[in-house]
Amino acid sequence: MAKSASKAGGTPATTLLTRQKITFTAHTYEVDPKAASYGEAAAAALGVPPTRLFKTLVATVDGQLAVGVVPVSASLDLKALAAALGGKRATMAEPAAAERATGYVTGGISPFGQRSRLPIVVDSSAEGQETVFVSGGRRGLQVEVPPAAFPDVAGAIFAPIATG
Repeated sequence: MAKSASKAGGTPATTLLTRQKITFTAHTYEVDPKAASYGEAAAAALGVPPTRLFKTLVATVDGQLAVGVVPVSASLDLKALAAALGGKRATMAEPAAAERATGYVTGGISPFGQRSRLPIVVDSSAEGQETVFVSGGRRGLQVEVPPAAFPDVAGAIFAPIATG
């Protein structure tokens, strides 16, 4: 069920995509609060293969926050994320730190329109897709975007950072 950004409820992510004139489709779905994985639940609710729906994960690379965007069917390879950013060591960030830095709640963190401009690395598997789905800035909202939106809007780079 695609909706326009205005009908889906504006978020910093949809506002930024609109302002940057990026063609996107907003998709809303019912959130299952008991779901073990927000990403897998979103993929199932939208009928999207988990290789096309990407999760946004905040990590700490050599003491600085950074973002990894990987398919929900995979895990973030922390060593690969650190290497892609020229760092040595990465660990997952505390959820509270991720929420403070991005301005989004866990399970609704978007790579677009974050409060702080964090370095973003998107798994290179996104480059082979016509469009991919990422959080639109709140639980229950995914935006479908062309992969070119990541470097154009978020200054992201592509690198092989997914495992599994």
